[in-house]
Amino acid sequence: MPKLPLALLALAAPVLAAQAPAPRPIRINDLYHIRSLRDPEISPDGGWVAYVVSTIDSAADKSNADLWMTSWDGSQSIQLTSTKENETNPRFSPDGRWLAFLSSRDEGKGAQVWLLDRRGGEAQRIIKIEGGVSEIVWSPDSKKLALIATLDTAAKKDTGAKAEGKPKPIVLERYGFKRDVDGYLQSEDDHVLVLDVAAKKVDTLTTGRDDDESPRWSPDGTRLAFVRTPRPEPGTGGRSDVYVIDAKKGATPKRISTFTGINTGPAVWSPDGKWIAFRQGAEPKYWAYGVERIVIAPSDASAPARLVAPKLDRPQSEPRFEADGKTLLAIVDDDRTRYLARIRVADGNVEDLTPGWNSVAAYSATTVSGVSRIALTLSTPERPVEVFALLAPAGPNANRLLALSHQNDSLFATLKLATLDDFASKSSDGTEVHSVLMRPSGADKTSKLPMILFIHGGPNGQDDHGWNLQRQLFAASGYAVLSPNYRGSSGRGAAYTRAIWADWGHKEVIDLLGAVDEAVKQGVADPDHLGVGGWSYGGISTDYLIASTTRFKGAVAGAASALQTSMYGVDEYITQYELELGAPWKSESLWVALSYPFFHADRIKTPTMFMSGTADFNVPAVGNEQMYQALRANGVPTLLVLYPGQFHGLTRPSFLVDRLTRWIGWYDKWVKPAGSTGAILP
Repeated sequence: MPKLPLALLALAAPVLAAQAPAPRPIRINDLYHIRSLRDPEISPDGGWVAYVVSTIDSAADKSNADLWMTSWDGSQSIQLTSTKENETNPRFSPDGRWLAFLSSRDEGKGAQVWLLDRRGGEAQRIIKIEGGVSEIVWSPDSKKLALIATLDTAAKKDTGAKAEGKPKPIVLERYGFKRDVDGYLQSEDDHVLVLDVAAKKVDTLTTGRDDDESPRWSPDGTRLAFVRTPRPEPGTGGRSDVYVIDAKKGATPKRISTFTGINTGPAVWSPDGKWIAFRQGAEPKYWAYGVERIVIAPSDASAPARLVAPKLDRPQSEPRFEADGKTLLAIVDDDRTRYLARIRVADGNVEDLTPGWNSVAAYSATTVSGVSRIALTLSTPERPVEVFALLAPAGPNANRLLALSHQNDSLFATLKLATLDDFASKSSDGTEVHSVLMRPSGADKTSKLPMILFIHGGPNGQDDHGWNLQRQLFAASGYAVLSPNYRGSSGRGAAYTRAIWADWGHKEVIDLLGAVDEAVKQGVADPDHLGVGGWSYGGISTDYLIASTTRFKGAVAGAASALQTSMYGVDEYITQYELELGAPWKSESLWVALSYPFFHADRIKTPTMFMSGTADFNVPAVGNEQMYQALRANGVPTLLVLYPGQFHGLTRPSFLVDRLTRWIGWYDKWVKPAGSTGAILP
C-alpha cells in the first residue's frame, strides 16, 4: 500500500476499522482460492514480465494454468490467456515480437507450440508434434525454436489391435521401465528438434535411445548445448553429460563434460560463446544425494570443467551469464533459505541478492543498457509465491524487492497466519540439526502445545523460510509444527547430505528425535501430545520413527514404504538401489536391516493412517498397503486411504482437500488433549 500522511491515516482509520472484517485463521477450503505462480519470463526490453498463474476450478475438480503479464513497475497486469486448457512456458522472442508458449488446447494431443503476436490477435498453433513438446527456446535471431519432444524410436509393428479403444499389450525391454506420471517406458525418448517458425518446418537434431533435455542456443545461433541422459543398464546409471551440436540436421553432437557422474543443465553460454556453464553433481553411487554445483568448460571441449565457486558447498541451480561474462546468476540452496546469487567467475565470490526470510523459486533476466534486469518468483513464511522485480540497491538497508503481482493479496488480507522461527537442536551423537518451528497465531511462547513433527521428503531437500500451506493449516488447528532438516537434507553441504547413504532409518531418526527432545526441553511441545507425519521420504521416516519409539500418539505416513525389498522392481529407483544398496540377493542383510519397521511391526503402538495415490510409480501404494495390513493384524488403530489415479504428487483438488481434512482429523483424534478444539473447518 502507498504511504499516506499521518493526518489522512488518522481520518481513514475509523472507516477502515468499520469496514474490514477481523482476520481469521486459514482454512482447508482456502486451497481452492490460493493462486499458484511460476515460470517468470522477462521481455527482452525489460518492460514486462510474463508468468503462469494456476487456479482451481472446483466444479471441474481440476486446476487450470493461464498466462499473465505485468509491467516492470507493477502498474499494469494483463491476463493473456483464459481457456479451459493449460498454457505454460511463456517465452519472449529476442526481437520482442512474439510470445511463444505451450498448450494442449484445440485437441493438441500433448502440449504444442503456440505463438502470440504482441501487436495483437489470437494465438496460433504453429506445429503439431505427436507425443507433445516439453521445452521451447528461441534462437537469437527469433527465427527458430529449439524444442524437446518425445519421439517413438521403435519400428511400428502390426499387433492386430487396431480397433479404436481396444487395449494393446504393454511390452517392456528397458532396465528402468517405469517412471511416475510417465508410466511404463517403452520406445519413447526425448530429443532436440529445431522448428523454423516462418516455414513451420521441423528438423530432428538428436536421435538414439537416450533422453535429451535443456537445449540452449549459442550467442551466434549456430550451435546448441544440451544435456543427455543415457538409458541405464544393470550396474550403470546416475550419469548425464553436456553436449554441443551444430544446429543443423545430420550434425554429430560433441561431449563437453568429462566428469563421470551427474552433469546437468541448463548448459548456458557465455556472451562471447567461448564458455559453457552447467551443473556438476555427484559420482553415480551418490546420485540421490548430489549437491550440484556450477562449473564452466570451454565450448570447444579443449579443457575439463572447473568449479566456479569451489568454497560454496551448497546446491546451485539455474546458472546464467550476465552481459559482461564476468559474473553468473544462480539460485543457491543454503541452510533453511534459497536465494538468488551473483557469482564472480574469476574468484568465486558470492553475493546474496535476496537476503532475508524468503525462498526464491525461479528467476529471469535480461540486459538493459548494459545492466541486468531481474524478475523472480519467491515466497515468504506468510505468503505464497508472487512475482517481484529486483531493484538496484538504494542504500545498505534498502528493500530491493518490488512486488509486481498481487494474485493473492485480497485473500491474504483477511487471514491470520502462524509465525515461523528458526530452531536448533543437538542429536545424541553430537550433530547439530537446524529446523523451522511454526506456532499458531497469537500463541503464548511460554505455553506447551500439542506438536506435530512434520518431516520433509527427498531426503535430499529441506524445509526453509518459504510458504508451506500444510504447516499453516496444522498451526491454525492449534499445533506447534516442527520441521527438522535431518541428515540427508540439502543446504548443509555434501557430507551432511550423504551421511545417510546406505544407512536409512538411523541418523535421520536420531536427528528427528533429538529435535523433539529439544522442543520438549524448551517448553514448546507437550510431551504427552506429540504427532508425526510426512510424505514420500517423510512418510518413510515416519515408519522408521513409529517402529523406534512409542512416544508419538498419532502418525500419518504418506506415500511411504517399509518392506524395502518389495520396492525392488516396483518403483522407479532401480539405478539407485543397484549403486547404493546392491541387489537384494547380494546384500540381503542390508535390505532386511533397512526394512525394520515391517519386520518389527509388532513393536508399533502408534495409531497410524497410511495414504497413497494408486498410480504412484515413485513410491507405489504397495508400501503403505503392507504396513496397513501389518498394523491391522497387530490390533493397532490404522486406516488406509487410496486416491484413485493419482501419482506421487496429488493433483485433483478435491483429493488435496480430502487429504488435508483427514490428516488434521487424525491428529485431532489421537494427538490433541481431550476436550480441546477440533479440526479447523474446511
